[in-house]
Parts: sequence; C-alpha cells; structure tokens
Amino acid sequence: MQAVILAGGQGTRLRPLTSTVPKPVVTLVDRPFIQYMLQWLRDHEVAEVIMSCGFLAGGVRDVLGDGSSIGIRIRYVEEPEPLGTGGAVKLAEPMLDETFLMLNGDVLTDIDLSGQLQAHRENGAQATLALVPVEDTSSYGLVLLDARGAVKRFVEKPKDPIPGENLISAGAYVLQRDVLDLIEPGKKISIERDIWPKLIGHGLYGYPGKRYWIDIGTPERYLEGSFDIVAGRMPGGPAEPVAADAVVLGELEAECVVGSGARIAAGAKVGPRAVIGPDVTIGPGATVQHSVLLAGVSVGAGARINGSILAPGASVGEGAVLEDDCVIGENVEIGAGNVLTGGARIFPGVGFPDAAAAR
Repeated sequence: MQAVILAGGQGTRLRPLTSTVPKPVVTLVDRPFIQYMLQWLRDHEVAEVIMSCGFLAGGVRDVLGDGSSIGIRIRYVEEPEPLGTGGAVKLAEPMLDETFLMLNGDVLTDIDLSGQLQAHRENGAQATLALVPVEDTSSYGLVLLDARGAVKRFVEKPKDPIPGENLISAGAYVLQRDVLDLIEPGKKISIERDIWPKLIGHGLYGYPGKRYWIDIGTPERYLEGSFDIVAGRMPGGPAEPVAADAVVLGELEAECVVGSGARIAAGAKVGPRAVIGPDVTIGPGATVQHSVLLAGVSVGAGARINGSILAPGASVGEGAVLEDDCVIGENVEIGAGNVLTGGARIFPGVGFPDAAAAR
C-alpha cells in the first residue's frame, strides 16, 4: 500500500518553531513529528510513502532520506508553488497505484487505517474519509452520513449543534486514482472544498472511528499532543521517561520526560507535564510546568516557565518569567528578569537583554 503525505505547508500557526525548521520534522517529545506518522503507516503495512513537500523541502529530505533507516520507502515531490491539497496530490499522480492513502501532514493519530481500507473496498468507494467525533463542533466542518455510511452533506463550522451529528474529517483518506481526473494539473485546488462535494452520491463514504486524533498545527495543540504522548494516551512514547545519563537533582512531578544529558539542579521543580529535551539545563530554584523545552535550552536560577514552548538553543536568564502560551524561537536569548506572557512569540534573531520586557 502507498500513502501520500501532504507536507507542503509553511506551518505559520506554529511559528517561530517552524521559522527555520519544516513542520514535519519539528521535534515532538523525542523525535521528528513525522516519524509518529511513518510508524503508524508501517504498522498498517504501508510500504511506500510519497512526501509532497513545499516550504523548506530540503530540511525534510535531510532528516528522513529514503526511509531505509525506519523501514519504509520514501519518495518526494515538490510543489513549485502552493497548490492546495488537491494540486499537491495531483503532482504525485504518476507514482500512484490504483488505490492509495492520502494524509494531512500535521495530524497525530492512531486511526485504524486497515479497517478504513477494508470498508473502502467493501463499499466499492471512490473515496473514504476517516472521521472522528468531537465535543465542540463549532470549530470544524461536520460530515453527515446516511445509513449506509455514504457522505450526504458537509456543514462548515455550525454555530449551533446539530443533534446526533459530531463527526469531522480526520485528514486521512483512501482514494481511487481516477478521483484525480477531477483535478486540473497545475491549479490550486482544495480536495476537501472542491472535490469532495462533487463526489457526494458518486462513491464518497465516511469511516467513523474513536481512536486518538489531534491536529498539532497550533502551539496549544502541540503542547496537548506532547503531553498525551508522555502520558501514554497516544502510542509510541519514549522507552524511558528519564534518560539514563540525565542528572535530576530537583523535584520531578507527574507526566514528565527528561532527555539525554539534561541537568536539573537541586531546588528546581519540573512538572507536572513537562518535556525536557536532550542537553537542557535548568538552574536551582527554577520551575518548569506544562511546557516543552527542546534540545539545548538553558533556564537560569529562579526562572519560571509555564505553558510555553522553547525551541532548540533558547536561553532564559535568572528570575525571568514566561507563561500563558509563549513560544520562543531557536537560539533566542531572554535576559534575566524579563516577564513575557499572553502568547508572546519571539522569533530567531530577536532577544531581550536583562530586564528589557515587563508584563
């Protein structure tokens, strides 16, 4: 079985994490995000993946290569310009078998692809959409099915709940290749908005499931996905929560991961819910809660970090405070005594000397 992964987006909602690194290879807990997806595909006997890349495509190739190191063949197509989900998969058409999987590249899930493929074949479908239930439907497009599982209607972000309807697309599709005949080459087309409505009544089916699913395309969901992995709610977490060569002298609370070479000083408090990457240093009296600190981050004595993400190489000075959804870019320096709150985004090349930023 083949799969096309759409990985051409610029990851604007995750900036500055994605300012210098393509979204598919941003670290999620202990590995590039896309590796969770590749492992999931391999578990469902997908032998070949075609990565449809755009922004910073070379960075994806550099990390994944031909896939031999992870036991799956990887080939690449590159968008000359953004072409939408339909245009992107059209580029891969010459490589595709008669039936294939198409996947959005920013989804973390363990949906039963094998069951979805079986249902697709039993229905003689042209396209089968994996669907998941959500509690709040107002932020998503609803997919309404008839008694046979065929899609009968889409409802975009309903203001009021529709009784009995809570299924949304999970960004995982089984397709017949001739669906791509509906896409004009070189045109910017959304397969969700432009193609699915044309297939209603002509072989478009849904496959509801109740597995884990999250779109990690925002900092808030990136944090949520990270902690779900750490807590075991999403399969495939680190084999050892605290690396054997990490030095933990401070207090470590629930749902934490500490990477290789990390050092947590005496009097520091980490957790609940924290990802401490490799070679991170946390000074005495510092606290890190509900946050992700990626490789090589340093946190000074008495600093406080809550609900925030720090990209590799960032540093936080003594007594500084970061809270309420701050995202700090690669190698950014936040000097001692600064206070950053309320969703601050600090991009690479920008920093603060000591006590330069107040609440």
